[in-house]
Amino acid sequence: MEKPARPASSCSVVLVEETKRNPLLLSSGFAAANGSLAGGGVAGVTGQDKRGGGAIGTGPGYQERETWTRQMDFIMSCVGFAVGLGNVWRFPYLCYKNGGGVFLIPYLLIVFVGGIPIFFLEIALGQFMKAGSINVWNIAPLFKGLGYASMVIVFFCNTYYIMVLAWGFYYLIKSFSSALPWSTCDNEWNTPNCLETFHHLHCSNASLANATVGGANLTCADLADARSPIIEFWENKVLNISSGLDQPGRINWELMLCLMAVWVLVYFCVWKGVKSTGKIVYFTATFPYVVLIILLVRGVTLPGAYNGIMYYIKPDWSKLEEAQVWIDAGTQIFFSYAIGLGALTALGSYNRFNNDCYKDAFVLALINSGTSFFSGFVVFSILGFMAAEQGVDVSQVAESGPGLAFIAYPKAVSLMPVAPLWAALFFFMLLLLGLDSQFVGVEGFVTGILDLFPGKYYHRYKREIAVAICCLLCFIIDLSMVTQGGMYVFQLFDYYSASGMTLLWQSFWECIVVAWVYGADRFMDDVARMIGYRPFPWMKWCWSFITPCVCMGIFLFHLVNYKPLTYNTVYVYPWWGEVIGWCLALSSMLCIPVSLLYKFFRAKGTIRERWAHLTSPVWGPHHLEYMAPDIGPLSSLTPGSDDNKVIIFESVM
Repeated sequence: MEKPARPASSCSVVLVEETKRNPLLLSSGFAAANGSLAGGGVAGVTGQDKRGGGAIGTGPGYQERETWTRQMDFIMSCVGFAVGLGNVWRFPYLCYKNGGGVFLIPYLLIVFVGGIPIFFLEIALGQFMKAGSINVWNIAPLFKGLGYASMVIVFFCNTYYIMVLAWGFYYLIKSFSSALPWSTCDNEWNTPNCLETFHHLHCSNASLANATVGGANLTCADLADARSPIIEFWENKVLNISSGLDQPGRINWELMLCLMAVWVLVYFCVWKGVKSTGKIVYFTATFPYVVLIILLVRGVTLPGAYNGIMYYIKPDWSKLEEAQVWIDAGTQIFFSYAIGLGALTALGSYNRFNNDCYKDAFVLALINSGTSFFSGFVVFSILGFMAAEQGVDVSQVAESGPGLAFIAYPKAVSLMPVAPLWAALFFFMLLLLGLDSQFVGVEGFVTGILDLFPGKYYHRYKREIAVAICCLLCFIIDLSMVTQGGMYVFQLFDYYSASGMTLLWQSFWECIVVAWVYGADRFMDDVARMIGYRPFPWMKWCWSFITPCVCMGIFLFHLVNYKPLTYNTVYVYPWWGEVIGWCLALSSMLCIPVSLLYKFFRAKGTIRERWAHLTSPVWGPHHLEYMAPDIGPLSSLTPGSDDNKVIIFESVM
């Protein structure tokens, strides 16, 4: 029998469903039988429905979630986060390395079978559950370890990624000088082997008559150990690098001050939440495009630019037969789309419930991949000029990662007229590209943490304190990366903590949980409720079959072809360094199985009962309002109006 309505004096609200008019609502499991109301929902809620369903959670008063001031704030934040350094310094090199224009075939294929489906899944999941990276998995509480795993990954990523910004900020400051400090060999950090200009074409007769170091004529054989001033500036001045991981050395105080300045900047970008973040990204996400266009215009007018661009796009069809090309394409997608970090989920959670996130996913994917391809023309036009100046092949100057940003490109701008201007412009762009990715990553981490504390823990400055603690903790860890052995620590974090393996593992389980535990058709229905129409079935097929296979295939390839970490192909990390690296990787990957086993064995009942209970969604208060289209808002419901209706939830407001 139905529970009798409480007297009006008790201020009760009975949420009901018209089963004849809205059968789809019951099929999606919004009755108490198929899930429970989140503890952060409506106060004083207990009981079961007439079908003998699970208990409805209890908890403190519901605090309404922030939303973006305008939907464009969300778009710009996603662009700022996903479009980062990887688009500029990694994609162009991979395109050149893997057959030029031919690389776009596996790249675009994996975009549609892996990148866009998971990108859309994470945004839609955050928008649907209105929660950060941990509580979003209330959709299947047994697998909440996915949320903890993404928090660990994004924390590590926030910790080491900012070092690139600190280096970029350091180079930006050094650019404001009449002569770039990395363009000459007469500085205190230079060695006797430093050589400013060395044209390889002059070595055809095994001698270089005009090249002198320290006043002595040198042959090409003698010059084998000669070093460029930019490499010496990077290794001897910026890094002041030691001989190995076991030699941390002293702290570089200049670099530490740069690191502190960047963290302070990140803090004041994030501390007030999405209302302030959504405004800042309008500048940090768009200005790099202005700089890229300026650099492209300058680049294509330089001698040798044409040869560089041809190296970038010239197709080599034989590359399609190599497995590594497909693996590189898949890994790049997961890196550049920022999948598996939980930050996209956090950004989506601030959307309006009825936002068309399906359309947004395709627009953002187009911007992301388009930026990557466009950046290649900028980078390789400059590298073509650099190769022409040095008289070498473009392949000898092509770099990726920090090698491109802090060695190849600074060398190129040092050869241009008005070099300090172009250097300052490039490093300012580098700083902005990384800055929005950094503070959105911090936003995603803080959102996940704050979602764990319900309304009764409300504090006026709760967000500000949480952001400050996060930034301070990361800064303390970062101090190990501004020492003389800091580069070795940075590479450990980069290679293991947020590597391709951890992101692929995370993405695989995301697809499995949504498609097979919660139900792909069920989630497609939920998306249809939000956006007003069902997405193309391709998404469901990808979540269920194609994307998990792609993720696991690339993951196993990485595992089988694992190689020990090295620095500059010369220094091999000690065994205990690799152990530390694997601990960083496993700290996130093990969150999923450990959390699953802990929850499962702590539960009571038979195996079937435990599974049924632990995979029943925990609904948030917003679902009760938004998911019943023929019922007005909570405030407009009449208590006790139960004519020809089935009671779903009873709550005392």
